[in-house]
Amino acid sequence: MELSAKRAELQKVGTGSQPLLRTPHPLHSISMLDPMATRIVDWLREIGLAVRLAPVDDSFLPGVRMEPGGLLVDPERLLFPGDLLHEAGHLATMLPAHRASTGSNAGADMGDEIAAQTWSYAAAVHLGIPAETVFHSNGYKGAATVLIAAYRDGKVGVPLLQWMGLTLDPVRAAAACIAAYPHMIRWLRIEPE
Repeated sequence: MELSAKRAELQKVGTGSQPLLRTPHPLHSISMLDPMATRIVDWLREIGLAVRLAPVDDSFLPGVRMEPGGLLVDPERLLFPGDLLHEAGHLATMLPAHRASTGSNAGADMGDEIAAQTWSYAAAVHLGIPAETVFHSNGYKGAATVLIAAYRDGKVGVPLLQWMGLTLDPVRAAAACIAAYPHMIRWLRIEPE
């Protein structure tokens, strides 16, 4: 199916894991994002990731692309608000120098992908957003339900985020008297000490 035809098919009324409704507003206006996408954008900015609204013609996920230090979001093309958390997960789990100079391609490293998914699940829980918003049925090669169960279980990806200094597993969290994953110690990876 041609991309424009697929995009038209997906641009129906909906929320969460459903495609977004488009309304005519100036492109620079956050008001053209649906409420969930707006909430995510506001939170990403709060944790220190830049989010810029502008046209995105070519991207892996429709309407969102990584750029140095943040995300470029096209409200006209963004189909799923959870894709914002997934792409932000790639940025958040990068070391600061890499995050500041990254391009639009997250790369093919499976560890980086697992880190981004683990982070985005924790972000959804933190925001009170259904996991299906991030792990929607139109992505993840049909494995969204399996991935949700794996991240809810807290075993997949947690050692990696723990190594990055972002969260703790249940044993280490209990020893530190803090909550375990999906609770996060910090949202952005920092340089190791």
